[in-house]
Amino acid sequence: MDNSSWVLSALLYLAALAFLSKIIFRQHPKRNLPPGPKPWPVIGNLNLLGSVPHQSLHFLSQKYGNIMQLRFGKFPVVVASSPEMAKQFLKVHDTVFASRPALAAGKYTGYNYSDMVWAPYGPYWRQTRKFFLSEVFSAKKLESFEYIRIEERRNFLSRLRSLSGKPIVLRDHLLRYTLSNISRMVLSNKYFSESEHDKSLVTLDELQEMLDEWFLLNGVFNVGDWIPWLSFLDLQGYVKRMKALYKKFDRFHNYVIDDHQTRMATDKDSGPGDVVDTLLQLAEDPNLEVKLTRDGIKGLIQVCISLTLAF
Repeated sequence: MDNSSWVLSALLYLAALAFLSKIIFRQHPKRNLPPGPKPWPVIGNLNLLGSVPHQSLHFLSQKYGNIMQLRFGKFPVVVASSPEMAKQFLKVHDTVFASRPALAAGKYTGYNYSDMVWAPYGPYWRQTRKFFLSEVFSAKKLESFEYIRIEERRNFLSRLRSLSGKPIVLRDHLLRYTLSNISRMVLSNKYFSESEHDKSLVTLDELQEMLDEWFLLNGVFNVGDWIPWLSFLDLQGYVKRMKALYKKFDRFHNYVIDDHQTRMATDKDSGPGDVVDTLLQLAEDPNLEVKLTRDGIKGLIQVCISLTLAF
């Protein structure tokens, strides 16, 4: 091989090597990400969240600004800490950020993300929102339930009068009053007994405990959600509690739905009386954009009953 051929071969080799190295080691274009602390391997910035997370985020925002990026396990999280930044997320770009992350709570306590709390933004969520606005929170619907509120208010005052002169925990009586109101509006019958001696599916105290557990588990920080390869260990035991709660609620919802279906089958001329009746009729509508399944009905019933804790 003469010198010119050797030089040409060497140049081609170097050119090919440079091209391959550029492909292998090329850098991605730098993205304009919000500032934030450097994450640790595996846990990300979870070490920076103390026992009072909102205070920890406040202290971090004082250092990194009104918008910052953290990493919870393997997932990036953007935190807005001012009214102006919150407006960008909640109003300007609200449809982009409308969906909640698919956490274990939504899977086990939200009937596989089929209630309005955990359902991703899309046709099903919009259909559900329309239902709530027209069949639960509309002025006409609320007015039709006025007699229930009057009866339960009288019962509430009567119970307080009977306990006159004795120390009472007003919160317990207010929760009982609210639960009775909402359960009658949503389910017609209360479907729970006042004491364990009465024959019923659950007692009032048991249903209240189930609702308290639902509220707690929907707000806990489950490590497995953010570090997926640890999820099978269920380090905090939250998933076990979610599955146990699901079984209790599912038994209750199945009983309610079956009872309503039996009553509707024997009295076909009666129109929809409560929220469950309306949901069962809606599930039969062939014009629905998204089919309403039995689990979807259960999820929506559960959200309605859980409104007790919001008041």
